[in-house]
Amino acid sequence: MISVIIPTLNDERRLVPTLASLVSGAADGLVVEAIVADGGSSDDTEAVADVAGCRFMAGPADRGERLQAAARSAKAPWLMFIAPGTVVDEGWVREVRSFLEAASRRPAGLRRAAVFGLGSEDYGMAQSLAAAAARIAFLVGLGPNPQQGLLIPAERYRALGGHAPGASPERAFARRVGRFCTTVLRSRATAILF
Repeated sequence: MISVIIPTLNDERRLVPTLASLVSGAADGLVVEAIVADGGSSDDTEAVADVAGCRFMAGPADRGERLQAAARSAKAPWLMFIAPGTVVDEGWVREVRSFLEAASRRPAGLRRAAVFGLGSEDYGMAQSLAAAAARIAFLVGLGPNPQQGLLIPAERYRALGGHAPGASPERAFARRVGRFCTTVLRSRATAILF
């Protein structure tokens, strides 16, 4: 049901925990493929992708162009974009599956997208401030933090023109999706600090 797309550039170490957090989705049959869209890594990113059974796509240096090329080649009807070094909470599979089932029951549901809640490795006030800042940025129309990932129907992605070249392609695309068409899931995505 989902093709996961991970843009990389010398992300060998960050890719490992991200892929590990997605294993439950592959075991459940929710994730049908993982595509590593690489921008010319000189480390062992390709070897990590190969060992994990991912499809490795070497592409242009521009992140937006790589994301769009990977999305064009994806096989599943839903796309999930996630940054390397980001891990999703346990239980994400159940929540994403519920979201997909609800979206498929009504035509307007296929115009919806979802992002994960923003997690943090910090505790206390730092975590609360980061989560509040992410919510405020989302509510004022700046789009979700790229670390929150994005789940969107492939057809909707294509209809919106996909990621554009340039700076911050994830956030720019999420703004085109629109906050009123985006659901924030309870499951969190947390950027691991290296």
